[in-house]
Amino acid sequence: MKKKRNWLINIFLFLLLLVGLALIFNNQIKYFLMQYNGERYAVAKMERAEIDKNMEKEASFDFDAVQPASTEAVLQAQLDNKQLPVIGGIAIPSVEINLPIFKGLSNEMLLYGAGTLSPDQKMGEGNYALASHRADRPGLLFTPLESIKEGDLIYLTDLHNIYTYKTTLKVRVQPTEVKYLDVHPDKQQVTLITCGEIEGVTRIIVQGDLVAMTPVNNATGTMRKAFEMEQRTY
Repeated sequence: MKKKRNWLINIFLFLLLLVGLALIFNNQIKYFLMQYNGERYAVAKMERAEIDKNMEKEASFDFDAVQPASTEAVLQAQLDNKQLPVIGGIAIPSVEINLPIFKGLSNEMLLYGAGTLSPDQKMGEGNYALASHRADRPGLLFTPLESIKEGDLIYLTDLHNIYTYKTTLKVRVQPTEVKYLDVHPDKQQVTLITCGEIEGVTRIIVQGDLVAMTPVNNATGTMRKAFEMEQRTY
């Protein structure tokens, strides 16, 4: 009887230890999984044919269904282990952003990279809009947009071309201000959206104008370094 009681006490103490460790390393686990999966889906690891195929897939664009970047959401996404449709990449060297672009706006996508806001948008045309989470750790996802400056270069790629945009605007707005998603016939723009703070009270909007389109095989060293691409052809 005494042995059994000691055994139960030891199990209880072990479970307490596990809970304590989970609480202590809660954020570290979350950050590790977010960064690991972002790197796993990096555009430099993709083939052009795979990206072209992903462009044809069905996707959800329900922004209201997106949850905060909590540890629970990250662990659930990891357990679900869905294969997400990468359709490109975004890199902003000045603030060290290099993220995959996914087709759609599911919660998993915004935990690992940037999601597209509409099914028919095309790089280099109209107003190409992307959203991602703000994290409570510097350098993750779209958190660095806080530090972007007018004139900074934004690169997008679909592995056919690299599209270079120059930053023209950074503003903090209310979530109801959607005019920045308007398409202007005389402009080709990119619009980046993230929360202004962890609580999501406001939004940070960054916009850039298209200044160049470069075939990926003619990419400069700066462009390749921004996406961490190897010197290979596509």
